[in-house]
Amino acid sequence: MFVIKWSADESNGFDVLVGAILGADEFGFSTAPLIALGCIMMRKCHLNTCPVGIATQDPELRKKFEGQPEHVINYLFLLAEETQYLKLRDDLPPKTKLLNFARILLHAQDLRPNTNILGGSVAQDFELSTRMEEGVIAQCMDVIEGKTDRVHIQADIMNNCRTFGATLSYHIAKKHLDAGLPDNSIQLDLKGSAGQSFAAFLSKGVHITLEGDANDYVGKGLSGGELTIYPPKDMPEEFHSEDNIIVGNVCLYGATSGRAMIRGQAAERFCVRNSGATAVIEGVGDHCCEYMTGGRVLILGPTGRNFAAGMSGGIAYVYSEVAEDFQKKCNMEMVDLLPMEKEEDIMFVEALLREFSEKTGSLVALRILDNWPESVKKFTKVFPYEYRRALRQLAALLSF
Repeated sequence: MFVIKWSADESNGFDVLVGAILGADEFGFSTAPLIALGCIMMRKCHLNTCPVGIATQDPELRKKFEGQPEHVINYLFLLAEETQYLKLRDDLPPKTKLLNFARILLHAQDLRPNTNILGGSVAQDFELSTRMEEGVIAQCMDVIEGKTDRVHIQADIMNNCRTFGATLSYHIAKKHLDAGLPDNSIQLDLKGSAGQSFAAFLSKGVHITLEGDANDYVGKGLSGGELTIYPPKDMPEEFHSEDNIIVGNVCLYGATSGRAMIRGQAAERFCVRNSGATAVIEGVGDHCCEYMTGGRVLILGPTGRNFAAGMSGGIAYVYSEVAEDFQKKCNMEMVDLLPMEKEEDIMFVEALLREFSEKTGSLVALRILDNWPESVKKFTKVFPYEYRRALRQLAALLSF
């Protein structure tokens, strides 16, 4: 069954009426309700400088937000009244059953008599009960229900197993909401090549370890869970994880919390829109940390171009033998590149490196730690201007 959805930036009764005449089943509103809440169309949503406090993390700017739910409700009532007025004024029938489109609408089979077309009313069996994750969920239900404290599961995974972890997280969220489970309540040790969206929306309390590799969208929407990925332990000695891609594109997209330790390189758009997760990886492709608003990312190897484009929050630490090489690939519009001088940064990165080395066996992390006094000088701290300013203001407020 198909649904036609109408949407427009500037929404009024006439627009809704035209959409309905053209067959719209649903209507979407975006910009107009924001204007009702106080948006003045500065078009700086991505810069963290919204002067009316809607699209910003700055606590001072947020104080200027005066929008109320009643403002949106009032807008929608006025929109409905205008639509009703125009409909009656133009003598449009108030009920669709009075409209006769028989002469202009034909069934698809009448257009192509020899084509066998199945309508959307035919039920489809996606064979969800046969998925590998269903068996895992069954073994985890006692922990989710609070009957036992922990469960440890070992299994093989194949690339036809997509979105592994999402349904498990659904059951956890259904029972425990955002709080999730205590740390490491569910430990999953997997081997193989995972399909797309591996560990998507993974809830707090779940720790997945994958010995193998994964496709695109790993950790998408990560929600407090922990993820560790490393190559098979039986790889030949000449194999170097830091030179090989182990996860695909758009990993950790929109992650809100949790941790991801990945031994190897990621393809493009790693940690796009990350807003709170901590990630460690040995190399990334183009557009890493794009539109990032929070969290921490530690990169121990090469990066692609356009690093940190639109990055308004969070911090990235990048290891590079030659700092100038990284600077050429970084989008400097919204970020500062700083040396690793603050003790809190040095301690944080060192602790994260040790955790990464312990969980993944990374030789890159081990080499950096073995020569730490010199290695720390090769790190660059990527710090967004506005995030830095907001932290300063917050510190000043807390000092009073």
